[in-house]
Order: sequence, then structure tokens, then C-alpha cells
Amino acid sequence: MSRIVDAWMQHPTPRHSADPMFTSLRRWTAKTPRPDVITPDMTIAAMDEGGVAVSLASAWCAPHGWMISNDEVAEVAISHPGRIVGVASADLARPMEAVRELRRAVRNLGFKGLRVLPWLWGVPPTDRRFYPLFAECVELGVPFCTQVGHTGPLRPSETGRPIPYIDEVALDFPELVIVAGHIGYPWTQEMIAVATKHANVYIDTSAYTVKRYPPEIVQYMKTNGRRKVLFGTNYPMITPAKAHEGLEELGLDAEARELFLGGNAARVFKL
Repeated sequence: MSRIVDAWMQHPTPRHSADPMFTSLRRWTAKTPRPDVITPDMTIAAMDEGGVAVSLASAWCAPHGWMISNDEVAEVAISHPGRIVGVASADLARPMEAVRELRRAVRNLGFKGLRVLPWLWGVPPTDRRFYPLFAECVELGVPFCTQVGHTGPLRPSETGRPIPYIDEVALDFPELVIVAGHIGYPWTQEMIAVATKHANVYIDTSAYTVKRYPPEIVQYMKTNGRRKVLFGTNYPMITPAKAHEGLEELGLDAEARELFLGGNAARVFKL
């Protein structure tokens, strides 16, 4: 069995879980209700059930405040060393403070990336406030992780278009490693085109179960994109076991399967 790395999940705080913006997501997952409070042991148990060795857990900073702080992620990571690895967030409204917080998260807390969601802030990743963070990611040697495709929460989806936004960021910062989560649907072909064009752009499959992967992403994983696609869950929305259920039906060869489930993430995030 391949060493599985979950490239996108979060260990939610109660304030994150209860945020009204996620009402639409709770409607989608009503058949698999989850408790109001998820403990670290519950998260580790879900990882074990799905055979996940390492999960990249993201902090969440929104315009209305920290939904999951970097220190809260660090606390879970410290309590389960080697299993949970932190991915920082930052406050776009305070660019210099955001750069300093990213630097602290990577250098002091051992985090392996930055994740900021454009839809959460209502601006595309080409907004000027992102650019100091991109430069700092390059200096620190960590990826910038973001969302592409339509939004599950009831927010506008335009900021999730791979073209022009991810394409332009990659052109401006060719040294920046970009991991674009959630496949990019309904612009999956755009996302594949951008990942093919730029050496440092990757795709993760978070928020999608295997049975919902668009055919074009499966074909990409089998061919010239086998080193470009990372497994992700978006836990707790989707559990690891559910996320990769039916993977054998995709027809990936042994190398492609190994790279997808963990090899690509280990390389990209330097795990």
C-alpha cells in the first residue's frame, strides 16, 4: 500500500465548523453528519481508517477573523508529531503582518506551506495583497496553496478560475510552487492546461471523491500529469476512506498510483 499523504484537510475548531457560510456544504453531506466538536483523536482515527500517514492541516484566516489560527494548528501537530503537518494562513488585510506571520509559522512552528482562499476574501489571487506573500513563500521555500473551481459555500466562484488568475500568478512568480486544490471544476481543462504550462503548478483532488473525478483529470493522472496531481480530502467534509474509495477502478498503473497518493505531495511539500 502506498504511503498516503492528504494534501488538503483541516482540523476544525468549533467556530470554524459552526460558521454560517458552510450551511450549503452541510446540506451536501447531510447523509454523513458529524459532531459539533471534532477532537484530535477523532481526526487521527479518520486518518487511520483511510490509511493516511500524513495530513497537511490548514489554518483559516477570514476577513471576519481567525477561524482556525496557526497556533491552533500547531497545537494539534505537536500532539501528533509526524501525522499532522501545518499549513499557514494569513490576514490579507494587513500585508506586512501577514508576511511576518507566515515567516513565524514556517520558521518557528515548522509549517510547510501557505493557504489563502481567494473566494473567502472576495478577491482573485492576482490582487496586490497576495504578492508580498508570494515573494515570502519563494524565500521560505514553501508552496502557496489555494482553491480553484466553483465554491461550495454560497460565495461567488469567479475568483477560482485557473485562467487568467493562476496562470498570471505563475507568470509573475515562476519560482513559486502553487498547489491548486479542488480540481478546478467546471474549469478542469483550464486547470490542466495551466499545470501543464507551468513547471511549478500542481493540482490536488480535495473536496472530490474518486467517483466524482472528471474524466480529463483521470487521463491526466495516467499520462503526462502523473507527477502533477496530489491526493486530498477536504476533511472533515470528506473522510479519507471515502475520498479514495474506488481508486482501483481508475486503472492507474503502480507508479501513477504511488505518485498520486503520496509521492507527489512528499516531494512538493518536502515531507
